[in-house]
Amino acid sequence: MIYSIGDVEELTGIKTHVLRYWEDVVPSFTPQKDVSGRRTYTQHDLEIIFRLKYLINEKKFTAEGAGLQILEEAQYVQDNAEIIQQIREARRELSEIYFMVKNFKQNETN
Repeated sequence: MIYSIGDVEELTGIKTHVLRYWEDVVPSFTPQKDVSGRRTYTQHDLEIIFRLKYLINEKKFTAEGAGLQILEEAQYVQDNAEIIQQIREARRELSEIYFMVKNFKQNETN
């Protein structure tokens, strides 16, 4: 889904002038513009905005520092993509086992 800057302000509570400022100081935050020059935001952009909001408001980062933190996190994920995928697979398998055991126990009691 594509969001306008007004939609993003409404969804995130971040004022439009702050969003424009973040574009200037956060290297990983560059929303696209449509043919009319209006900013368009993707779900990925929203995830970055929520992460920036958290880092700035809760962890007291500067906008620049939050941007660098996001870049470091992205690099970590990229460097450890195989391990992260293995963890996700293990979680999926454990969830399946959990539900199998849960269903087995329910069938035993019936």
